Amino acid sequence: MSKEKILIVDDEKDICKILSTLVKGEGFKPLVASNGTEALKIIQAEMPALLIADIKMPGMSGMELMQQAKGLDQNLPTILITGHADTKGAVNAIKEGAHDYLAKPFDNSEVMRVVHRALAERELKVRLHDLSNQLKDHTALREKMGPSDSVSRLISEVGRVAESNFSVIIIGETGSGKELVAKAIHQGSPRAKGPFVAVDCGAIPETLVESELFGYEKGSFTGAEVRRIGKFELAQGGTLFLDEVANLPVSSQAKLLRVLQEKKLYRVGGTKSISVDVRVLAASNQDLSSGSFRRDLFYRLNEFTIRIPPLQERKEDIPYLSKRFLDSANVELNKKIKGFSESALNLLFSHPWPGNVRQLRSAIRRAALLADDLITEKHLDLNQDGEPAMASMLKAQSTPLKNRPLKEILKDHIQVVEREVLTQILKETGGNKAKAARLLQIDYKTMHTKLKTLGIQIKDEFAASTDNPTHDHPA
Repeated sequence: MSKEKILIVDDEKDICKILSTLVKGEGFKPLVASNGTEALKIIQAEMPALLIADIKMPGMSGMELMQQAKGLDQNLPTILITGHADTKGAVNAIKEGAHDYLAKPFDNSEVMRVVHRALAERELKVRLHDLSNQLKDHTALREKMGPSDSVSRLISEVGRVAESNFSVIIIGETGSGKELVAKAIHQGSPRAKGPFVAVDCGAIPETLVESELFGYEKGSFTGAEVRRIGKFELAQGGTLFLDEVANLPVSSQAKLLRVLQEKKLYRVGGTKSISVDVRVLAASNQDLSSGSFRRDLFYRLNEFTIRIPPLQERKEDIPYLSKRFLDSANVELNKKIKGFSESALNLLFSHPWPGNVRQLRSAIRRAALLADDLITEKHLDLNQDGEPAMASMLKAQSTPLKNRPLKEILKDHIQVVEREVLTQILKETGGNKAKAARLLQIDYKTMHTKLKTLGIQIKDEFAASTDNPTHDHPA
């Protein structure tokens, strides 16, 4: 464990030497500055645990230094050095935030008593601050995921592993909140002040994986006109989140394992090793212990496993999340939708949600766009097979794709989607084309043209399907 650093600031070299010898004898690492400006630079670079400064110095006084140092580290305790004639000034400084003062000439035992007391107080403040942050993080996780017992157990696991430096594998279905959990682990860890860098391993072309993770040197390949820092180096001192890690090529898995074991990497095209201090969190929607994923890499990453239950297994979170997403959609769309009908709530509960929370959010957001006062079953656009009705309709109406130009295929599907959207919106507006045009943010002439082109006629059931028909334009 590294020694705690104590910064000593005095324009008298002898005072600095005496105090340096004392704190070094107690196992601390002394840092020395002769003025306030120099001291602030050291605080930024070294982040000492304690500041000892003369109250009277040329240029910046000890009081001024203390105030500026608080801006860099609010938990940094300050001990001021004073002569017998200036103890009143030191007492006033304590009222302004100094921890204590030392009067010249020093009593060695008194110096160390004050130092140890200041450091103990700092440690207590840091622990309370960390605890407060953890409580905030846990509250945030509950607010985003829900009040169920399953989420409570998940939060407990996050809290247990966050303070360690363990590598963690997060297993969960697509849309279940794996990155959300990874961020909570990072924020609850001693690395919270460091960067959190997320990498979607499934979105990187196989040929670019290593340069993305480890960086590359200028001229290492065609197009490498400048040196580039990789994700590992960007996450230095913090957390690297490898989402969908199972998508990494086998060759890249081997190099990742080597970096994790040696805590060193080589940029692509580089010959100099670079030390890295990074905690790795990995996520997958499948079990990594089987398949083509390297077993040795799995064991290296799997120091702790967190499994996120799918939404279908924690349905008690659905009403809470639905209300939360509706509140957000109301703000986004400038609407005042009151809630959900009983039939809509029943559908939300019975739906399997293969896309998990992400799918639920999309369904609520889409329903909020279509609804005016209350979200009903028809606004949710869900069938019992677990996919939106529009997607099901597309499959049913798709023509064979072989020997057909892409433009032609896309044109057919665009028309299918347009027909479904226009039919749905006309049902919602009771066949009122003007209102439908406003909701879709197109002009009335465009609406009329599309209805004619797509062969959509205003039928009696459109007018009968709405609870609040309007007549601001003749149909």
